[in-house]
Amino acid sequence: MAAFTTRPEITGTFGVATSTHWLASAVGFGILEKGGNAFDAAVAMGFVLQVVEPHLNGPGGDLPAIVYAAQEDKVKVLCAQGSAPQGATIAKYRDEGLDLIPGSGLLATVIPGAFDGWMLMLRDHGTMPLREVLEPAISYARHGHPMLERVSAAIESLGELFEKEWPTSAETWMPGGQVPAPGRLFCNPVLADTWERLLTEAETVSGREAQIDKGRDVFYRGFIAEAIGGFLADACVMDGTGERRKGVLTADDLAGWRAHWEAPLTLDYGDWTVCKTAPWSQGPVLLQSLQLLKHAGIADMPLMGADFAHTVIEAMKLSYADREAYYGDPDFFDIPMERLLSDSYASERSKLIGGTASLEQRPGVLPGLEHLAQAAIDRASGSESLSVGADAGEPTMAHLSNRRGDTVHIDVIDRWGNMVSATPSGGWLQSSPIVPGLGFALNSRAQMFWLDEGLPSSLAPGRRPRTTLTPSLALRDGKPHLAFGTPGGDQQDQWQLIFFLRLVHGQQNMQEVIDAPLFHSQHFTGSFYPRVATPGRMMIEPSAGEGVIADLRKRGHDVEVSDPWAIGRLTAAARDADGLLRAAATPRLMQAYAVGR
Repeated sequence: MAAFTTRPEITGTFGVATSTHWLASAVGFGILEKGGNAFDAAVAMGFVLQVVEPHLNGPGGDLPAIVYAAQEDKVKVLCAQGSAPQGATIAKYRDEGLDLIPGSGLLATVIPGAFDGWMLMLRDHGTMPLREVLEPAISYARHGHPMLERVSAAIESLGELFEKEWPTSAETWMPGGQVPAPGRLFCNPVLADTWERLLTEAETVSGREAQIDKGRDVFYRGFIAEAIGGFLADACVMDGTGERRKGVLTADDLAGWRAHWEAPLTLDYGDWTVCKTAPWSQGPVLLQSLQLLKHAGIADMPLMGADFAHTVIEAMKLSYADREAYYGDPDFFDIPMERLLSDSYASERSKLIGGTASLEQRPGVLPGLEHLAQAAIDRASGSESLSVGADAGEPTMAHLSNRRGDTVHIDVIDRWGNMVSATPSGGWLQSSPIVPGLGFALNSRAQMFWLDEGLPSSLAPGRRPRTTLTPSLALRDGKPHLAFGTPGGDQQDQWQLIFFLRLVHGQQNMQEVIDAPLFHSQHFTGSFYPRVATPGRMMIEPSAGEGVIADLRKRGHDVEVSDPWAIGRLTAAARDADGLLRAAATPRLMQAYAVGR
């Protein structure tokens, strides 16, 4: 008899759409029903998520996606991670008295990438006109959508900051001076007007692709870029340090930027091939962890046991240590990715996985790059005593503006076999003030740069921040099979790794795997301000069982037990060799849903 799951694994042959909000999933499937493909559906879903989960992403955010285009028979990565503005130099930020880039405010902003990314996907692989995929988001912004409890709580917690320091945000998120109640319809008419004006201008040219390109021009070289540039020229606003500062992003920065396609990084794992983004994201840590675990006997361990959890945690500590030392924008730094993903390197590194929890930061020491390993160790040890902003205890304005957002995720597969795995984020309502007249905020992704020279992730104009955003796509026996991902910052590749290992080595379906207890490490330096490392710390759901938790503590892990059903927001979609489509979504937060037939 099949195990009980929180909801069924969705199966069918026509199409599946899954995301972190039921409205987006329903919209995506509606696009498939209208004859659209997976790319049309994903774009429509992406814009809806900006409206219904504004605490997790927005139009001013960023976007990586991994797609399989059936017509080309090719897996490729969409990089819509905006780069640092021309004025974003280490000297400029140091002159502001900063050692770390704030987690909110205008200096934390890079070029908004999500819009151009979605447009590139729609133009190159979609079939529908721009208006058709934007209309659902416009409708929800214009006529309202049910306010999520967590969005209402986020707005309430930031109400004082909005009213005193970010009045444009108060105007948008607190209409009439009131925090919107959970479940009540909430509208963002200014955002709806922005998209309607963009469509009107885009439709001055004829042809689907020409209108999409015109829309890109309107955003990056038209009235939207002008509004952003005009606002930032004068705005001086409170950021996560408790100081008021101006930003450096200009309309010229937007005008010269484009999203692009690139090849994925891949790793073979048994009869699977896992595809990830390049090291401008943290994506390769999943591949490094898989390579390590090949040598650690993970396939023979009970998938819900303490041995499995301990070994996975220790492997991830090693992979994330390498992330801290070596990852960054490969266009600006020669990242030793081939060495980091090699089997010989993993074989040596796997010997560091012992029977007890390591409390050390242990990046691999690579010839000629020894200084990078030491710098990563020094940064982690220097962060342990940090107490800033949201961690300072007293609810100051800095405390309020340090409330960071999260991320959303989308997986879609259509009847032709096209696949999309996308993880949009940034431009949260917590990140910076609403740009007047546009109805959305800018992002805070620059906080992932370091203000030290000579590192792969040092701040520099034109450089991509090393984002945490990391969608996944996997082939089985050489055929595209699985799209999956999750929100969760530094935890994204941790939860995805656990999901993938349990799916590959177990007998459960995707929903059973997603429902299973999750865990993650907080041992390494975090990607978000204030960039703290907590050696040995891990978090696990109580459903893992008292025996497993006690065993992990005995091995030296600093175990924090979460609330029930509190870790991970995974979604996944698969296409079997016989054409059967499957999809699943996490019950956690009671928002994500899979739809299909």
